[in-house]
Amino acid sequence: MEKEQLKRIFDFLEEKGEHNKPLKLKLIFNEPLTEEDLDVKVGLDLTNTNITSLPEGLKVSGFLSLRNTNITSLPKDLKVGGYLDLGGTKIASLPKGLKIGTHLFILDTALLEYTNNELREMIKPGFIKGDIIR
Repeated sequence: MEKEQLKRIFDFLEEKGEHNKPLKLKLIFNEPLTEEDLDVKVGLDLTNTNITSLPEGLKVSGFLSLRNTNITSLPKDLKVGGYLDLGGTKIASLPKGLKIGTHLFILDTALLEYTNNELREMIKPGFIKGDIIR
């Protein structure tokens, strides 16, 4: 199904009060977000999308996959309850306050030039509870 067609379907359902548009579609189509949108109760898979940025205040209870996207930076104080996959992105540094509940995947990124300790220091007072997968 074509992206524009999918957008029209969700726009129609939203107008009728039948369904709210998912955050993933709002991000892909660069639409305004609500406070409620920023608190994601599940995982968020944005793999292979044209995403270039994430909003300030985003909290994802599950995993966040940004693998193979055009994103170049993460918002300060991003919170991810599960793993964060940055593989194949152009991200070259991590923001202060980043909180990751499990693992950080940095395969095929400029982050590989840093040691695990340097990455953990970079995000303080944030944390990575799990391993850094290279």
